[in-house]
Amino acid sequence: MSQPASVEPRYTADEYFRLAETSVLGPEDRVELLEGVIVTMAPQNPMHASRTKRAYDVLHDAVGARAVVRAQLPLVTSGYSVPEPDVAVVPGREADYYKRHPETALLVVEVADTSLVQDRLTKAGLFAAAAIPEYWIVNLRDVCVEVFRAPEPATGRYAHSRSARRGELLDIVALPGVTIPVDALLPEES
Repeated sequence: MSQPASVEPRYTADEYFRLAETSVLGPEDRVELLEGVIVTMAPQNPMHASRTKRAYDVLHDAVGARAVVRAQLPLVTSGYSVPEPDVAVVPGREADYYKRHPETALLVVEVADTSLVQDRLTKAGLFAAAAIPEYWIVNLRDVCVEVFRAPEPATGRYAHSRSARRGELLDIVALPGVTIPVDALLPEES
């Protein structure tokens, strides 16, 4: 019986960054590295852009100086993955990231409409494998926030998930006392 062919990742994180340093990839290229594959990010529609900016603002105001809130910037989750989440709350101070990208986060938030399947499957697996304690998907299709907690790095899964709806409050597990209203993340009701 033949063995299935093993698939090796195409690029490491270091190789990916070298592509940028040598101008093979430029700032106009909307890409990220997911499990060794350079993936093109879809253009943002106005709702996605609006909710990403809103999530950044709400988290930045709530977190204050307790952590750094970054929008659409690299997060090195493994030697083969460098996603650029819509919003990431990372430990430390801004100065900690002058010479290197963060390699962990306290919370990652993706705003999803067309990217919903990839955000649920691929990205949830990456973030769980990287032991990121909490991952939220602002689900624009179903108008809810999908909350993933208790990462299991060995399996690349989160042990707990649920949907949060309007009127609820979300506590950030890694930052006790920081609470975000779900309504602040979702589109305004018509």
